[in-house]
Amino acid sequence: MKHPRTWYVVTDGGRARVLVRREDGFDTQREIVSADIHHHTRELGTERPGRSHESANSAHHAIQPREDLHRADKRNFVLEVANTLNEANTRNEFDQLVLVAPAHALRELNHTLDAPTSRKVLARLQKDLTNVPNADLAKHFTDSGIAGPAGPAATRGNKP
Repeated sequence: MKHPRTWYVVTDGGRARVLVRREDGFDTQREIVSADIHHHTRELGTERPGRSHESANSAHHAIQPREDLHRADKRNFVLEVANTLNEANTRNEFDQLVLVAPAHALRELNHTLDAPTSRKVLARLQKDLTNVPNADLAKHFTDSGIAGPAGPAATRGNKP
C-alpha cells in the first residue's frame, strides 16, 4: 500500500514552510516569506494619512486607516499561503495536510482554504513553530499527539 503524501505546513503571519517527513526528520519543500515582514507600520502605508475637511469650519483632520496595517499584511500573507496550498491540491501534490500556526493565522487559514483542500487536513496544531529548526519539529509533533515516528498518528484538533 502506498503511503499518503503528507505536507506539514508551519506558518505564522509572515513566514511559512511546507515540510515533508522523512525517516531521519523533516525536509523543507517550500518556503514563503512575506516581503513586508520586517517593515514598520509607517513603511507599510502612505507617508501621511488622508485628510478630511470639517463642514462647519476650516479644520482638517487626519483619517485613520480602517485596519491596522500589520494585521492586514499578516492576513494577506496567510491568504497567499492558502492560495499556494489550494493550487498545490489541484495539482495533486499532497494527500494530507497538517496545519501548524498560531491562533490568528490558523483561524485565517481555515477560512481561506477551499473545500477540497480543507477535506485533506489531517490535523491542526495551534502553536507557533516557525522559528523551530526542522531537526526539532518531530518532538513538538509527538508531544502534541500529531506525529509519531512513522508519520501522522492522530487527528487532534481537526475541527476548524
